Amino acid sequence: MNQCTAVALLPPPDHLLVLAAPGHRPEAGYVLCELGEDHDDQHAAMLWDEGGRPGSAVWVRWKGSGRGQLTPLPWCPARDPRNEACELFAAHPSAHSWGITNPTDEAITLVLARQHPHLFPQYRDEDGG
Repeated sequence: MNQCTAVALLPPPDHLLVLAAPGHRPEAGYVLCELGEDHDDQHAAMLWDEGGRPGSAVWVRWKGSGRGQLTPLPWCPARDPRNEACELFAAHPSAHSWGITNPTDEAITLVLARQHPHLFPQYRDEDGG
């Protein structure tokens, strides 16, 4: 499943604006939804994790083009067959992270695999190409 393509502009928090040096206002930044494209109407992107404690990951959640809301959320407890943890929050509304493909990352990886096949053996076909 492809990753959702929703993007939101996240303004800098008020406390950063207060602490900013005169003439050096922090800029807003864009965040990309990390959920699979078949989720509900609320998008999500992880901003930072404060050490793996329950609820220590801070996510921004938003609907449509509305302003995002910062929310601490616990990590999803699911693991794939290789015992890798899901990289999304608990009770997320789409597939687990290992089932979500970022089409841009995949396109870049395919180009690199063609240029450097020895670094990407998983992308070789049966003919060795």
